Amino acid sequence: MKQAQLDQLNAEAKGKSPQQILQTALTLTGPNAKPVVTTNFRPYEAVILHMATRIKPDLPILWVDHGANFPETYRFAEVCRNQLRLKLIPFVPKMTANHWLAINGPNLPAPDEIERVEDFSRIMKLEPFQRGMNALNPTLWITALRREQNSQRSSSLSPFQWDTTFNCLKVNPLLEWTTPDLEAYLDAHQLPNERTYYDPAKGDENHECGLHAKLTTA
Repeated sequence: MKQAQLDQLNAEAKGKSPQQILQTALTLTGPNAKPVVTTNFRPYEAVILHMATRIKPDLPILWVDHGANFPETYRFAEVCRNQLRLKLIPFVPKMTANHWLAINGPNLPAPDEIERVEDFSRIMKLEPFQRGMNALNPTLWITALRREQNSQRSSSLSPFQWDTTFNCLKVNPLLEWTTPDLEAYLDAHQLPNERTYYDPAKGDENHECGLHAKLTTA
């Protein structure tokens, strides 16, 4: 997609609701589109999953399960799968979490353990994510990224972007939403949430795990 097209899409997206942005993206990529939603079942993920599958119920949902999530996260994933009837497609790393911990353990990486965080991210999250995206080969990648999540995303994201790594259109419909917006959506649609989530591939919100690091922004 040419830069001029991205510029026009982003100009037209100003003031539109996330649902309208999603609808535009799904229409834009045509009848032969191969959309995918990516999720990690962190807090508020039910919002994008509900929103996207209300427009297209059979959307593939790519989940990289690194095997070290808290029990609450796994239970949340199952509630979402059943309540929203998700077409969930999990990808797991080639090394189990117990194997990684036996070599690098005994505990999951803490936010200040940069080398351990990056090693876990590379082996347990990035590799299966890349494998999953290559297998699904989407033409449209739908995310739950929001501007308020960290400073890197605040300045680098647009509703529509071209991802050069996977050669697809990337849409961030929730980009301008804040926590109160998400809370209101959960309440309005009686959706579940998960508040104990911890991502050992990031450590904290100011560290990118790498899934969204290589972007061509509009």
